[in-house]
Amino acid sequence: MDNQALKRKAELLRKKLITLIYQGGTGHTGGDLSVLNLLTVLYNHTLNVNPSDPKMPDRDRFVLSKGHCAEALYTVLCDKGFIDQTELDAYGTCGAHLGGHPDNSIPGVEINTGALGHGLGVGVGMALGAKMDQKNWKTFVVMGDGEQAEGSIYEAAMAANKFHLDNLVAFIDRNGLQISGSTENVMPLESIYDRWTAFGWDVKQINGDDIDSIVAALDAIDWKGGKPHLFISKSTKGLGVGFMENVAKWHHGVPNAAQYEEALHDIDIRIANC
Repeated sequence: MDNQALKRKAELLRKKLITLIYQGGTGHTGGDLSVLNLLTVLYNHTLNVNPSDPKMPDRDRFVLSKGHCAEALYTVLCDKGFIDQTELDAYGTCGAHLGGHPDNSIPGVEINTGALGHGLGVGVGMALGAKMDQKNWKTFVVMGDGEQAEGSIYEAAMAANKFHLDNLVAFIDRNGLQISGSTENVMPLESIYDRWTAFGWDVKQINGDDIDSIVAALDAIDWKGGKPHLFISKSTKGLGVGFMENVAKWHHGVPNAAQYEEALHDIDIRIANC
């Protein structure tokens, strides 16, 4: 899929995501929107996965460590054919299969996530397993920036460096906001670049709002460099819905009917111009 098609795909998924949250009555809307472009590129350009065989042995592994943004993942998995639309339609209802965090009973989900700080450690184990078994599949982990306060992340970072896991790619969705407000007020994170470089990782900064930037970064990964890879993905909380952008209260929020229509209007304009 070329970049223009990916941009259109991202907007169509954004519309589907907003509808999922509105109809389900729940969701971490701001973070879902900030990470959606990245997930769109991963699943439609980079990852070797097969919805007809979700457990194929040589598949790439993906871990959404910021599991509270499950709605974005569900939207992408449904679009790829891992999840049926009827399951998406049931989201937020009593007895629905899809919950507020991913679990591995869902096709395409490798591991239960949502307890922040655990995803990278799991990803390190997956990548190390591939190295030990001399397999070529890759592991990808997406973390939140508020999640960076969790100490277990840095234990995993040290292990990834020690074992030269150049088959491991991690992302920090750097939207600058968490449930309590600005990340720099809650627990200052800068300089993320210097910190992860000191841990021995191959660190790059990308524009997570820009499809072209994401594609170029992923295509340029050096899989033989002996270092794990980290992308600091600078993004916008609530991306693509004007009244949500860079507003902390949309970390967890559901649009009302008028806001829902306004959001769809914004997105439909961009779809028409794609």
